[in-house]
Amino acid sequence: MIKFSLFRALMLAAGLLSAVVAASPANAVVEININKGNVQPLPIAITDFISGNELGAQISAVIAADLQRSGLFAPINKSAFIEKISDPGKMPRFDDWKVINAQALVTGRVTREADGRLRAEFRLWDTYAGQQMTGQQFFTQPENWRRVAHIIADAIYKQITGEEGYFDTRVVFVSESGPKTARQRQLAIMDQDGFNVRMLTNSKDIVLTPRFSPNRQEVTYMSFEGQQPRVYLLQLETGQREVVGNFPGMTFAPRFSPDGQKVIMSLQQEGNANIYTMDLRSRTTTRLTNTSAIDTSPSYSPDGARIVFESDRGGRQQLYVMGADGSGQTRISFGDGSYSTPVWSPRGDLIAFTKQSGGKFSIGVMKPDGSGERILTTGFHNEGPTWAPNGRVLMFFRQNAGAGGPQLYSIDLTGFNEQQVKTPAFGSDPAWSPLLE
Repeated sequence: MIKFSLFRALMLAAGLLSAVVAASPANAVVEININKGNVQPLPIAITDFISGNELGAQISAVIAADLQRSGLFAPINKSAFIEKISDPGKMPRFDDWKVINAQALVTGRVTREADGRLRAEFRLWDTYAGQQMTGQQFFTQPENWRRVAHIIADAIYKQITGEEGYFDTRVVFVSESGPKTARQRQLAIMDQDGFNVRMLTNSKDIVLTPRFSPNRQEVTYMSFEGQQPRVYLLQLETGQREVVGNFPGMTFAPRFSPDGQKVIMSLQQEGNANIYTMDLRSRTTTRLTNTSAIDTSPSYSPDGARIVFESDRGGRQQLYVMGADGSGQTRISFGDGSYSTPVWSPRGDLIAFTKQSGGKFSIGVMKPDGSGERILTTGFHNEGPTWAPNGRVLMFFRQNAGAGGPQLYSIDLTGFNEQQVKTPAFGSDPAWSPLLE
Protein backbone atom coordinates (compact mmCIF):
# COMPACT_ATOMS: atom_id res chain seq x y z
CA MET A 1 0.00 0.00 0.00
CA ILE A 2 1.29 3.48 -0.89
CA LYS A 3 1.17 6.05 1.87
CA PHE A 4 -0.37 8.92 -0.04
CA SER A 5 1.04 11.79 2.02
CA LEU A 6 4.62 10.49 1.82
CA PHE A 7 4.77 9.32 -1.77
CA ARG A 8 4.91 12.63 -3.57
CA ALA A 9 6.95 14.23 -0.77
CA LEU A 10 9.64 11.58 -1.29
CA MET A 11 9.78 12.36 -4.99
CA LEU A 12 9.96 16.09 -4.33
CA ALA A 13 12.82 15.62 -1.89
CA ALA A 14 14.61 13.53 -4.49
CA GLY A 15 14.37 16.29 -7.08
CA LEU A 16 11.01 16.59 -8.80
CA LEU A 17 12.01 19.44 -11.10
CA SER A 18 14.89 18.88 -13.47
CA ALA A 19 17.15 21.62 -14.73
CA VAL A 20 15.48 22.38 -18.04
CA VAL A 21 14.54 25.40 -20.08
CA ALA A 22 10.75 25.53 -20.24
CA ALA A 23 8.49 27.86 -22.16
CA SER A 24 5.59 29.36 -20.25
CA PRO A 25 2.06 28.50 -21.46
CA ALA A 26 1.63 32.11 -22.58
CA ASN A 27 4.62 31.84 -24.94
CA ALA A 28 3.89 28.38 -26.25
CA VAL A 29 1.88 27.82 -29.42
CA VAL A 30 0.28 24.65 -28.07
CA GLU A 31 -2.63 25.23 -25.71
CA ILE A 32 -6.22 24.08 -25.21
CA ASN A 33 -8.98 26.41 -24.08
CA ILE A 34 -11.23 24.02 -22.22
CA ASN A 35 -13.81 26.73 -21.55
CA LYS A 36 -14.93 26.73 -25.20
CA GLY A 37 -17.27 23.74 -24.91
CA ASN A 38 -16.74 20.91 -27.37
CA VAL A 39 -12.97 21.10 -27.94
CA GLN A 40 -11.24 19.43 -30.87
CA PRO A 41 -8.75 16.97 -29.33
CA LEU A 42 -5.10 18.03 -29.65
CA PRO A 43 -2.91 15.63 -31.68
CA ILE A 44 -0.03 14.59 -29.43
CA ALA A 45 2.80 12.10 -30.00
CA ILE A 46 3.83 10.10 -26.93
CA THR A 47 6.96 8.06 -27.59
CA ASP A 48 7.93 4.94 -25.68
CA PHE A 49 10.15 5.99 -22.78
CA ILE A 50 13.70 4.75 -23.25
CA SER A 51 14.39 1.87 -20.87
CA GLY A 52 16.08 -1.50 -20.77
CA ASN A 53 12.81 -3.39 -20.60
CA GLU A 54 9.10 -3.06 -21.36
CA LEU A 55 8.50 -0.59 -18.49
CA GLY A 56 9.17 2.46 -20.64
CA ALA A 57 6.47 1.45 -23.13
CA GLN A 58 4.07 0.66 -20.28
CA ILE A 59 4.51 4.10 -18.71
CA SER A 60 3.96 5.88 -22.03
CA ALA A 61 0.86 3.74 -22.66
CA VAL A 62 -0.69 4.81 -19.34
CA ILE A 63 0.09 8.47 -20.08
CA ALA A 64 -1.52 8.16 -23.52
CA ALA A 65 -4.59 6.42 -22.11
CA ASP A 66 -5.06 9.11 -19.42
CA LEU A 67 -4.83 11.96 -21.91
CA GLN A 68 -7.07 10.27 -24.46
CA ARG A 69 -9.80 9.57 -21.88
CA SER A 70 -9.91 13.27 -21.01
CA GLY A 71 -11.30 13.92 -24.49
CA LEU A 72 -8.87 16.81 -24.95
CA PHE A 73 -5.98 14.88 -26.51
CA ALA A 74 -5.68 12.54 -29.49
CA PRO A 75 -2.52 10.39 -29.16
CA ILE A 76 -1.07 9.63 -32.59
CA ASN A 77 -0.54 5.99 -33.56
CA LYS A 78 3.13 5.10 -33.08
CA SER A 79 3.27 3.47 -36.51
CA ALA A 80 3.14 6.99 -37.99
CA PHE A 81 6.28 8.16 -36.17
CA ILE A 82 9.17 9.08 -38.46
CA GLU A 83 11.92 9.93 -35.99
CA LYS A 84 13.03 7.22 -33.57
CA ILE A 85 13.93 8.87 -30.28
CA SER A 86 17.17 7.44 -28.87
CA ASP A 87 18.06 10.30 -26.50
CA PRO A 88 15.05 12.10 -24.95
CA GLY A 89 17.36 14.86 -23.74
CA LYS A 90 18.25 15.97 -27.25
CA MET A 91 16.25 18.37 -29.39
CA PRO A 92 13.94 16.29 -31.61
CA ARG A 93 13.65 16.81 -35.36
CA PHE A 94 10.52 18.95 -35.19
CA ASP A 95 9.81 18.75 -38.93
CA ASP A 96 9.41 14.97 -38.61
CA TRP A 97 6.69 15.51 -36.02
CA LYS A 98 4.95 18.41 -37.76
CA VAL A 99 4.50 16.36 -40.91
CA ILE A 100 2.35 13.84 -38.98
CA ASN A 101 0.45 16.76 -37.34
CA ALA A 102 1.84 16.16 -33.85
CA GLN A 103 1.28 19.54 -32.21
CA ALA A 104 2.94 18.32 -29.02
CA LEU A 105 5.55 15.63 -28.38
CA VAL A 106 6.38 13.69 -25.21
CA THR A 107 9.73 11.94 -24.77
CA GLY A 108 11.14 10.24 -21.70
CA ARG A 109 13.49 7.78 -20.06
CA VAL A 110 13.25 5.26 -17.22
CA THR A 111 16.38 4.05 -15.42
CA ARG A 112 17.15 2.06 -12.28
CA GLU A 113 19.20 3.82 -9.59
CA ALA A 114 21.90 2.03 -7.57
CA ASP A 115 19.56 1.86 -4.56
CA GLY A 116 16.88 0.10 -6.61
CA ARG A 117 14.61 3.08 -7.14
CA LEU A 118 13.23 4.08 -10.52
CA ARG A 119 14.14 7.38 -12.07
CA ALA A 120 11.53 8.52 -14.59
CA GLU A 121 12.00 11.71 -16.58
CA PHE A 122 9.98 13.29 -19.35
CA ARG A 123 10.00 16.29 -21.65
CA LEU A 124 7.05 17.96 -23.34
CA TRP A 125 7.86 19.69 -26.63
CA ASP A 126 5.91 22.23 -28.67
CA THR A 127 6.66 21.01 -32.19
CA TYR A 128 5.46 24.14 -34.01
CA ALA A 129 7.26 26.59 -31.74
CA GLY A 130 10.29 24.29 -31.76
CA GLN A 131 10.88 24.45 -28.03
CA GLN A 132 10.53 22.53 -24.81
CA MET A 133 7.48 23.41 -22.75
CA THR A 134 8.34 21.58 -19.53
CA GLY A 135 10.41 18.72 -18.15
CA GLN A 136 10.39 16.87 -14.85
CA GLN A 137 11.94 13.84 -13.18
CA PHE A 138 10.73 11.52 -10.46
CA PHE A 139 12.29 8.94 -8.14
CA THR A 140 10.19 6.16 -6.65
CA GLN A 141 10.00 2.44 -5.94
CA PRO A 142 9.41 0.22 -9.00
CA GLU A 143 5.93 -0.90 -7.89
CA ASN A 144 4.74 2.72 -8.07
CA TRP A 145 5.34 3.11 -11.81
CA ARG A 146 1.65 3.58 -12.64
CA ARG A 147 1.41 6.50 -10.22
CA VAL A 148 4.42 8.10 -11.88
CA ALA A 149 2.67 7.76 -15.25
CA HIS A 150 -0.48 9.41 -13.87
CA ILE A 151 1.56 12.26 -12.36
CA ILE A 152 3.31 12.85 -15.69
CA ALA A 153 -0.08 12.90 -17.45
CA ASP A 154 -1.27 15.48 -14.90
CA ALA A 155 1.79 17.65 -15.61
CA ILE A 156 1.16 17.51 -19.37
CA TYR A 157 -2.55 18.27 -18.91
CA LYS A 158 -1.80 21.28 -16.71
CA GLN A 159 0.91 22.67 -18.99
CA ILE A 160 -1.33 22.61 -22.07
CA THR A 161 -4.75 23.44 -20.56
CA GLY A 162 -3.71 25.66 -17.65
CA GLU A 163 -5.95 23.55 -15.38
CA GLU A 164 -5.02 21.01 -12.72
CA GLY A 165 -5.12 17.40 -13.89
CA TYR A 166 -7.06 14.60 -12.20
CA PHE A 167 -5.24 11.41 -13.18
CA ASP A 168 -3.29 10.81 -9.95
CA THR A 169 -6.45 10.12 -7.99
CA ARG A 170 -8.42 7.23 -6.49
CA VAL A 171 -12.09 6.33 -6.63
CA VAL A 172 -13.86 4.50 -3.83
CA PHE A 173 -16.99 2.62 -4.89
CA VAL A 174 -19.31 -0.27 -4.09
CA SER A 175 -18.23 -3.48 -5.82
CA GLU A 176 -21.25 -5.70 -6.49
CA SER A 177 -21.08 -9.40 -7.26
CA GLY A 178 -23.32 -12.44 -7.24
CA PRO A 179 -26.88 -12.98 -8.50
CA LYS A 180 -29.30 -10.06 -8.43
CA THR A 181 -31.43 -11.70 -5.74
CA ALA A 182 -28.41 -12.24 -3.45
CA ARG A 183 -26.02 -9.44 -4.44
CA GLN A 184 -22.93 -8.94 -2.28
CA ARG A 185 -21.76 -5.34 -1.93
CA GLN A 186 -18.24 -4.60 -0.73
CA LEU A 187 -16.40 -1.34 -0.37
CA ALA A 188 -13.57 -1.09 -2.92
CA ILE A 189 -10.95 1.41 -4.06
CA MET A 190 -9.20 1.79 -7.42
CA ASP A 191 -7.15 4.19 -9.51
CA GLN A 192 -9.32 6.60 -11.51
CA ASP A 193 -8.72 4.53 -14.67
CA GLY A 194 -10.10 1.33 -13.10
CA PHE A 195 -6.74 -0.33 -12.31
CA ASN A 196 -5.38 -1.55 -8.95
CA VAL A 197 -8.78 -2.48 -7.51
CA ARG A 198 -8.68 -3.73 -3.94
CA MET A 199 -11.42 -4.47 -1.44
CA LEU A 200 -11.74 -2.42 1.74
CA THR A 201 -14.40 -4.58 3.38
CA ASN A 202 -15.00 -8.31 3.25
CA SER A 203 -18.31 -8.43 5.04
CA LYS A 204 -21.50 -9.75 3.47
CA ASP A 205 -23.36 -6.80 4.97
CA ILE A 206 -24.60 -4.17 2.54
CA VAL A 207 -22.48 -1.03 2.17
CA LEU A 208 -23.64 2.20 0.52
CA THR A 209 -22.62 5.78 -0.31
CA PRO A 210 -18.86 5.84 0.38
CA ARG A 211 -17.29 9.32 0.41
CA PHE A 212 -13.68 10.54 0.59
CA SER A 213 -12.39 12.87 3.25
CA PRO A 214 -10.52 15.99 2.07
CA ASN A 215 -7.44 14.55 3.85
CA ARG A 216 -7.55 11.62 1.36
CA GLN A 217 -6.83 8.93 3.94
CA GLU A 218 -10.30 8.50 5.38
CA VAL A 219 -13.61 7.32 3.95
CA THR A 220 -17.09 7.55 5.37
CA TYR A 221 -19.83 5.13 4.32
CA MET A 222 -23.07 3.51 5.41
CA SER A 223 -23.30 -0.16 6.38
CA PHE A 224 -26.09 -2.48 7.50
CA GLU A 225 -23.72 -4.52 9.63
CA GLY A 226 -25.62 -6.42 12.30
CA GLN A 227 -28.89 -5.41 10.62
CA GLN A 228 -28.36 -1.92 12.03
CA PRO A 229 -27.79 0.90 9.50
CA ARG A 230 -24.92 3.06 10.71
CA VAL A 231 -22.37 5.49 9.32
CA TYR A 232 -18.72 4.41 9.64
CA LEU A 233 -15.33 6.07 9.30
CA LEU A 234 -12.58 3.96 7.70
CA GLN A 235 -8.87 4.83 7.82
CA LEU A 236 -7.38 3.78 4.48
CA GLU A 237 -3.83 3.50 5.83
CA THR A 238 -4.55 1.29 8.81
CA GLY A 239 -7.91 -0.30 7.99
CA GLN A 240 -9.19 0.92 11.36
CA ARG A 241 -12.84 1.91 11.43
CA GLU A 242 -15.31 3.38 13.86
CA VAL A 243 -19.01 4.17 14.11
CA VAL A 244 -19.99 7.81 13.70
CA GLY A 245 -22.33 7.98 16.68
CA ASN A 246 -25.09 5.62 17.77
CA PHE A 247 -28.28 7.27 16.60
CA PRO A 248 -31.71 5.79 17.38
CA GLY A 249 -32.85 5.74 13.73
CA MET A 250 -31.33 5.14 10.30
CA THR A 251 -28.36 7.29 9.36
CA PHE A 252 -27.43 7.57 5.71
CA ALA A 253 -25.89 9.71 2.92
CA PRO A 254 -22.81 10.77 4.93
CA ARG A 255 -20.34 13.29 3.52
CA PHE A 256 -17.38 15.23 4.93
CA SER A 257 -17.18 18.98 5.34
CA PRO A 258 -14.45 20.64 3.21
CA ASP A 259 -12.10 20.90 6.19
CA GLY A 260 -12.65 17.25 7.13
CA GLN A 261 -13.68 18.17 10.67
CA LYS A 262 -17.38 17.33 10.34
CA VAL A 263 -19.61 14.71 8.80
CA ILE A 264 -22.99 15.80 7.47
CA MET A 265 -25.69 13.15 7.11
CA SER A 266 -29.39 12.41 7.18
CA LEU A 267 -31.05 10.84 10.22
CA GLN A 268 -34.42 9.14 9.78
CA GLN A 269 -36.88 8.95 12.64
CA GLU A 270 -40.62 8.17 12.61
CA GLY A 271 -40.97 8.30 8.84
CA ASN A 272 -39.19 11.55 8.13
CA ALA A 273 -35.53 12.42 7.77
CA ASN A 274 -33.58 15.54 8.68
CA ILE A 275 -30.02 16.69 8.16
CA TYR A 276 -27.46 16.76 10.97
CA THR A 277 -23.80 17.51 11.30
CA MET A 278 -21.41 15.84 13.71
CA ASP A 279 -18.15 17.39 14.85
CA LEU A 280 -15.64 14.54 14.61
CA ARG A 281 -13.53 15.93 17.46
CA SER A 282 -16.18 16.64 20.08
CA ARG A 283 -18.81 14.21 18.70
CA THR A 284 -21.48 16.85 19.20
CA THR A 285 -24.37 16.90 16.72
CA THR A 286 -26.25 19.86 15.28
CA ARG A 287 -29.63 19.62 13.57
CA LEU A 288 -29.89 21.72 10.41
CA THR A 289 -33.37 20.92 9.06
CA ASN A 290 -36.60 20.32 10.94
CA THR A 291 -39.44 19.25 8.66
CA SER A 292 -41.91 16.41 8.32
CA ALA A 293 -40.44 15.63 4.91
CA ILE A 294 -37.41 13.57 3.84
CA ASP A 295 -34.31 15.78 3.67
CA THR A 296 -31.20 13.92 2.55
CA SER A 297 -28.07 13.81 0.34
CA PRO A 298 -26.39 16.94 1.73
CA SER A 299 -23.21 18.27 0.09
CA TYR A 300 -21.11 21.26 1.15
CA SER A 301 -19.92 24.02 -1.15
CA PRO A 302 -16.10 23.97 -1.39
CA ASP A 303 -15.82 27.00 0.94
CA GLY A 304 -18.03 25.30 3.53
CA ALA A 305 -20.45 28.24 3.64
CA ARG A 306 -23.46 26.54 1.99
CA ILE A 307 -25.07 23.12 1.67
CA VAL A 308 -27.12 21.66 -1.17
CA PHE A 309 -29.55 18.83 -0.37
CA GLU A 310 -32.63 17.08 -1.70
CA SER A 311 -36.08 17.22 -0.10
CA ASP A 312 -39.61 16.13 -0.93
CA ARG A 313 -41.13 18.87 1.23
CA GLY A 314 -42.81 20.28 -1.90
CA GLY A 315 -44.38 16.95 -2.91
CA ARG A 316 -41.52 15.43 -4.92
CA GLN A 317 -37.73 15.38 -4.65
CA GLN A 318 -36.20 18.75 -5.45
CA LEU A 319 -32.89 20.47 -4.72
CA TYR A 320 -32.48 23.09 -2.00
CA VAL A 321 -29.59 25.24 -0.83
CA MET A 322 -29.08 26.52 2.72
CA GLY A 323 -26.41 28.14 4.84
CA ALA A 324 -23.98 25.89 6.71
CA ASP A 325 -25.98 26.65 9.88
CA GLY A 326 -29.29 25.61 8.26
CA SER A 327 -30.46 29.14 7.53
CA GLY A 328 -32.10 30.40 4.31
CA GLN A 329 -33.38 27.09 2.95
CA THR A 330 -34.23 27.85 -0.69
CA ARG A 331 -35.43 25.64 -3.51
CA ILE A 332 -33.27 25.84 -6.67
CA SER A 333 -34.65 23.12 -9.03
CA PHE A 334 -37.85 23.80 -10.96
CA GLY A 335 -37.69 21.58 -14.05
CA ASP A 336 -39.99 18.70 -14.90
CA GLY A 337 -39.40 15.54 -12.90
CA SER A 338 -37.60 14.94 -9.62
CA TYR A 339 -34.02 15.76 -8.60
CA SER A 340 -31.69 13.86 -6.28
CA THR A 341 -28.07 13.09 -5.24
CA PRO A 342 -26.74 16.67 -5.56
CA VAL A 343 -23.01 17.26 -5.20
CA TRP A 344 -21.22 20.60 -5.30
CA SER A 345 -18.35 21.02 -7.76
CA PRO A 346 -14.84 21.46 -6.26
CA ARG A 347 -14.70 24.70 -8.29
CA GLY A 348 -17.87 25.98 -6.61
CA ASP A 349 -19.48 26.96 -9.91
CA LEU A 350 -21.87 24.04 -10.49
CA ILE A 351 -23.98 21.44 -8.74
CA ALA A 352 -24.29 17.99 -10.32
CA PHE A 353 -27.47 15.97 -9.82
CA THR A 354 -29.57 12.99 -10.87
CA LYS A 355 -32.87 13.84 -12.57
CA GLN A 356 -35.74 11.42 -13.09
CA SER A 357 -38.26 12.39 -15.75
CA GLY A 358 -40.29 10.51 -18.36
CA GLY A 359 -39.18 7.13 -17.06
CA LYS A 360 -35.49 7.91 -17.60
CA PHE A 361 -32.62 9.00 -15.38
CA SER A 362 -30.26 11.80 -16.35
CA ILE A 363 -27.03 13.24 -14.99
CA GLY A 364 -26.95 17.03 -15.21
CA VAL A 365 -25.48 20.21 -13.78
CA MET A 366 -26.86 23.60 -12.76
CA LYS A 367 -25.52 26.76 -11.17
CA PRO A 368 -25.89 27.11 -7.38
CA ASP A 369 -28.84 29.47 -7.88
CA GLY A 370 -30.63 26.88 -10.05
CA SER A 371 -30.01 28.62 -13.38
CA GLY A 372 -28.28 27.13 -16.40
CA GLU A 373 -29.57 23.58 -15.98
CA ARG A 374 -27.90 21.30 -18.51
CA ILE A 375 -28.33 17.54 -19.01
CA LEU A 376 -25.09 15.69 -19.82
CA THR A 377 -26.35 12.15 -20.34
CA THR A 378 -29.63 10.21 -20.14
CA GLY A 379 -30.22 6.49 -19.80
CA PHE A 380 -32.35 3.71 -18.39
CA HIS A 381 -30.96 4.31 -14.89
CA ASN A 382 -28.12 6.75 -14.24
CA GLU A 383 -27.35 7.87 -10.72
CA GLY A 384 -24.83 9.11 -8.18
CA PRO A 385 -22.53 11.69 -9.84
CA THR A 386 -19.15 12.48 -8.27
CA TRP A 387 -16.69 15.17 -9.35
CA ALA A 388 -13.06 14.82 -10.37
CA PRO A 389 -10.99 17.18 -8.19
CA ASN A 390 -10.55 19.70 -11.03
CA GLY A 391 -14.32 20.03 -11.52
CA ARG A 392 -14.16 19.13 -15.22
CA VAL A 393 -15.23 15.45 -15.23
CA LEU A 394 -17.97 13.47 -13.52
CA MET A 395 -18.19 9.77 -12.72
CA PHE A 396 -21.54 8.04 -12.13
CA PHE A 397 -23.08 4.59 -12.29
CA ARG A 398 -25.56 3.21 -14.79
CA GLN A 399 -27.88 0.23 -14.77
CA ASN A 400 -28.62 -0.59 -18.40
CA ALA A 401 -31.91 -2.23 -19.34
CA GLY A 402 -31.48 -6.00 -19.24
CA ALA A 403 -27.91 -5.77 -17.88
CA GLY A 404 -26.79 -7.89 -14.97
CA GLY A 405 -25.73 -5.03 -12.73
CA PRO A 406 -24.58 -1.42 -12.49
CA GLN A 407 -21.41 -0.16 -14.17
CA LEU A 408 -19.28 2.95 -13.76
CA TYR A 409 -19.02 5.68 -16.39
CA SER A 410 -17.31 9.05 -16.72
CA ILE A 411 -18.36 12.10 -18.71
CA ASP A 412 -16.93 15.58 -19.07
CA LEU A 413 -18.82 18.85 -18.79
CA THR A 414 -19.35 19.07 -22.55
CA GLY A 415 -21.41 15.87 -22.45
CA PHE A 416 -19.53 14.60 -25.51
CA ASN A 417 -16.95 12.35 -23.86
CA GLU A 418 -18.78 9.53 -22.09
CA GLN A 419 -16.76 6.40 -21.34
CA GLN A 420 -17.15 3.26 -19.29
CA VAL A 421 -14.72 2.75 -16.42
CA LYS A 422 -14.33 -1.00 -16.37
CA THR A 423 -14.13 -2.86 -13.06
CA PRO A 424 -13.75 -6.60 -12.33
CA ALA A 425 -17.29 -6.81 -10.92
CA PHE A 426 -20.31 -4.52 -11.12
CA GLY A 427 -19.81 -1.08 -9.61
CA SER A 428 -21.98 1.63 -8.08
CA ASP A 429 -21.83 4.68 -5.77
CA PRO A 430 -18.44 6.07 -6.93
CA ALA A 431 -16.70 8.84 -4.99
CA TRP A 432 -13.63 10.60 -6.41
CA SER A 433 -10.66 11.48 -4.19
CA PRO A 434 -8.78 14.78 -4.25
CA LEU A 435 -5.40 14.74 -5.98
CA LEU A 436 -3.07 12.48 -4.03
CA GLU A 437 0.03 13.79 -2.28
